[in-house]
Amino acid sequence: MQSQTRGGTSSQGDLLPFELINPEGDSGFLVLCDHASNALPHGYGTLGLAPAEFERHIAYDIGAANVARALAEALECPAVLARFSRLLIDLNRGPDDPTLVMKLSDGAIVPGNRDVDPFQNRAEYEHRLAQFYRPYHSAIEAVLTRAGDAVPAIVSIHSFTPHWRGKARPWHAGILWDMDDRIPAELLRLMRLEPGLVVGDNEPYSGRLKGDCLYRHGTARGLPHVLIEIRQDLIAEAAGQREWAARIAQWLREAEALPGLREVRRYGSHADAPRNR
Repeated sequence: MQSQTRGGTSSQGDLLPFELINPEGDSGFLVLCDHASNALPHGYGTLGLAPAEFERHIAYDIGAANVARALAEALECPAVLARFSRLLIDLNRGPDDPTLVMKLSDGAIVPGNRDVDPFQNRAEYEHRLAQFYRPYHSAIEAVLTRAGDAVPAIVSIHSFTPHWRGKARPWHAGILWDMDDRIPAELLRLMRLEPGLVVGDNEPYSGRLKGDCLYRHGTARGLPHVLIEIRQDLIAEAAGQREWAARIAQWLREAEALPGLREVRRYGSHADAPRNR
């Protein structure tokens, strides 16, 4: 495969907010990485945070970017990765989610985000949507449109911290999903065949988040999709990143043979279910 990466620059000279890999690749899969980078665009400094904060999970998903790149190479498919930190704007949130621009994250107050919301500094809020959020999602939509009649399976790569609030997390990886179980059910089955591998089913987070990236591009379109969380200590180094990309590629290749995977099916979302009154 000839891997092609497109980024480019904006009219202001900053990098575009997404990295597009192998755009003409196999349409069977599309790999995403919403929290790939801890960088900030020109003019934002450190958002008032100490530089060390950008080495933490609050800024990006450690190890996830290189897993996503290696996975796209193994599957010979396109990938779209974020170029800027989730602290600027979280691409895995709906545009009306109150945590879209985080003011407090895992104990860290973000001074540069203090008034960035629809009610106070709306101009900056809309600027971040227009310059960083929408272009990323438009890039994903363009890849899906280019696929034509093909039905790509969307695979989103994330990572999670080994400990949370003083407690060790037992999972090596987690499969996050909503109502479309086509890929998640088979991945869970295959991964649980691996001796010693502890896999979370909608752990350590839930895949039932209205308006998130997979809701928008998977659930709403009826495309098969899954979010894979990998524990950060397992992919902090290059060897672990390559190993996990290879394992995931193998599991996905086995899962794609399932009947019905290459069909548009609108399962809906738990997030859309009416609340009990």
